[in-house]
Amino acid sequence: MSSDNAAQEAGRDVPGDGEPVWDVVVVGAGPAGASAAYAAASTGRKVLLLEKAELPRYKTCGGGIIGPSRDALPPGFELPLRDRVHAVTFSLNGKLTRTRRSKRMLFGLINRPEFDAGLVEVAKKAGAEVRTGVTVSRVEQHGSAVPDRRTVAIVLGDGQTLLARAVVGADGSAGRIGAHVGVKLDQVDLGLEAEIPVPATVAEDWAGRVLLDWGPIPGSYGWVFPKGDTLTVGVIAARGEGAGTKRYLEDFIARLGLAGFEPSVSSGHLTRCRSDDSPLSRGRVLVCGDAAGLLEPWTREGISFALRSGRLAGEWAVRIAEAQDAVDARRQALNYAFAIKAGLGVEMGVGRRMLTLFERRPGLIHAAVTGFRPAWHAFARITRGTTTLAEIVRTHPVARRVLSAMDKP
Repeated sequence: MSSDNAAQEAGRDVPGDGEPVWDVVVVGAGPAGASAAYAAASTGRKVLLLEKAELPRYKTCGGGIIGPSRDALPPGFELPLRDRVHAVTFSLNGKLTRTRRSKRMLFGLINRPEFDAGLVEVAKKAGAEVRTGVTVSRVEQHGSAVPDRRTVAIVLGDGQTLLARAVVGADGSAGRIGAHVGVKLDQVDLGLEAEIPVPATVAEDWAGRVLLDWGPIPGSYGWVFPKGDTLTVGVIAARGEGAGTKRYLEDFIARLGLAGFEPSVSSGHLTRCRSDDSPLSRGRVLVCGDAAGLLEPWTREGISFALRSGRLAGEWAVRIAEAQDAVDARRQALNYAFAIKAGLGVEMGVGRRMLTLFERRPGLIHAAVTGFRPAWHAFARITRGTTTLAEIVRTHPVARRVLSAMDKP
């Protein structure tokens, strides 16, 4: 054992089987889980990060890093950017195409395997222990596996039991921890994506520019994100429109002239948004990121929500770990929920209203962002992170009136 590991082991409570009682166990090593582990480990606590896959691993995701994501990264984290976006081409189901450009970078593009692995390395450097290839079967807060009321038991797929003072669930929207907490979801969407290697001449045409296409299914849209010699091409629409969504992607790829190139990866993924009354904790267990159903309902952007909620979950998990009784643990969990709802919850509320507007009037959204300079400037400021959608609605009377009108049946 290295001296660093020996220092980590010192002072731990150790049950009879030799396994330490961790202050915080984080389940899931995506951006939310890695951020939670980093935040908790940075306080000097004993933190274990579990991941069922081996890292790095592929994740269906456009890989756009907007301002709020960049601002939520650990200090000194170097983004593995594959491209920097200065232009956006908008189209309305392949028509009325227009490109808007910016002198300043709008947002960056990353490949998730590199990005996620980098965040995990930062968590390890902060002191978190990482175990991959580990499946969690369930968590228990009562029963024979739990030695006292300050402890949570994490039962693994191989039958091993880990003990912790607090648990953070970041294992995705279909994970075990969200089910334990009782997360409720009211919006489920299907995203389909292809990673398409292209020749240098095609890659050059897309360098620094993305495409956003408002799709044929209500609430749907498609995207092209360039990443060097590969284009990430995807579409998203409400679940239940599976055949139509697949057809949209096929038509979209053909319309772009990319049908002749063989994708290196073709994948699908369900995104899930939480209900307003969905819990964010149960006892000493918190959820964050996709496991909590936290993402922007209109764009389905989830990386910034994962990073921000993960950091908060890690910070509050430390407080829960220190709680001496159930009342104090409950108080800290409620404070975590308040922090989430006051920030990300407000953004999600405005996003839901924007999705309703977009479902009914995609042409209005397209006309605004391509032909109304203040709308384009608002888009640019949101992607850079100098404002939020919620702030724009709060401070701009026109935006507020449009959304209020759409709220009426």
